[in-house]
Amino acid sequence: MARDIDRKLRLTAAVLGTATCKALAAAFRRANPSTAFDVDRAYKWLQGRARPRDPQLYEDWAKVLELDRTGEWLAASDVETFLDEVALRHGRDRTWLRDQAEASVTAGGARQTELAPTGTFACYSHAWSPYFQGRLIRGGLSIAAIPKPHRLVASYAESLPTGRLQLDGAVAPSKHVLRLDLRERRGDAQLFFCLFPPTPPFSVLGGLICGGTIIGPNALPSVSRIVMVRLPAAGVRPLREIDAYLPLRGSVAADLAALGLPTADPAAIDRHLGEFLAGGGNRFDQVSLASYGALLELFDRAWLLRGVNAAA
Repeated sequence: MARDIDRKLRLTAAVLGTATCKALAAAFRRANPSTAFDVDRAYKWLQGRARPRDPQLYEDWAKVLELDRTGEWLAASDVETFLDEVALRHGRDRTWLRDQAEASVTAGGARQTELAPTGTFACYSHAWSPYFQGRLIRGGLSIAAIPKPHRLVASYAESLPTGRLQLDGAVAPSKHVLRLDLRERRGDAQLFFCLFPPTPPFSVLGGLICGGTIIGPNALPSVSRIVMVRLPAAGVRPLREIDAYLPLRGSVAADLAALGLPTADPAAIDRHLGEFLAGGGNRFDQVSLASYGALLELFDRAWLLRGVNAAA
């Protein structure tokens, strides 16, 4: 009797790096052009509402994963045994595979299944504070899956001179962008992230971060580009303990190496990351009080004048 089909399919998608059900079907067709793997029925399999009945499909499945096992074994094995087998065959970390499988989410009424980037990331963007202009700031982002109800949550933190800043909230994956809306639990700080859709193996995320300055005489609305680099588990603890602000003209590649992620070409890392963060030449976009004050005076004066004229 077939067991744990939904979880095994999600593990298979994690191994293959396929982000959609259609891509998973394509992998089965490559193994057998006449496979019984059907996208519409696969959505039900992924939801645990049905199981494949064709014995040949399980044989195709074993070929897809390049397992030296029969289709009968694949169907009858429990999910932990299955996980051990595919992790060993493909040289993958079983914990990582399980996390990716559990983090898979459905979008568009379960019509598309996407894998989510769980893990810990070192995040680099340009400092917004007027006291640290010209420097990069490093934050730590953790994304985790909560099985019941099935959703993704994120926590972003910076070790600032004024103390640790931590914001938590929901992750909203979609076909177009990955959105994070994070807020401080015992404060009023809030950050919004709009990122490119993640793709396996989720080594890096990138996009925009929007919010207000935390350190400074005024809270200025700001937006800048941000790069998030996936860290090994060993890098999580030091990330929480070190100052968020990198030295002026500091090397991100050297910072990543200190966090346990050495790179083969540090110069290329610094160059490409710097070009991404610079965008069109500006480090970030920040609304100044002077420019906003000029608009206030201009439009407030006109608004009040209209009111006086109307009353007359």
